[in-house]
Amino acid sequence: MATNFKILRHRTDGNLQLSLTGDFDGSSALELLNTLEANLNSNDCVSINTSSLNTIHSFGRQVFKQHFSKLQRHQTCVKFIGKNADQIMSP
Repeated sequence: MATNFKILRHRTDGNLQLSLTGDFDGSSALELLNTLEANLNSNDCVSINTSSLNTIHSFGRQVFKQHFSKLQRHQTCVKFIGKNADQIMSP
């Protein structure tokens, strides 16, 4: 796992904001997926801020995209924001 990867959480009015910092690799992707799965049912919307990510490794992106589709059965909206948002969900 990227030793500098962190997920900072902030909850307001039924919404959860996750700020990702550091490098995003395969282990980081799994950590984000686990955090999402644990919080989707208890929030109306989850925003994931990617602005503080340094490096997004292609393997991390693959792992995240492969497993993220399984989480989309929840009714909670998930939004990616920040300058690196497109890189995580890009083909």
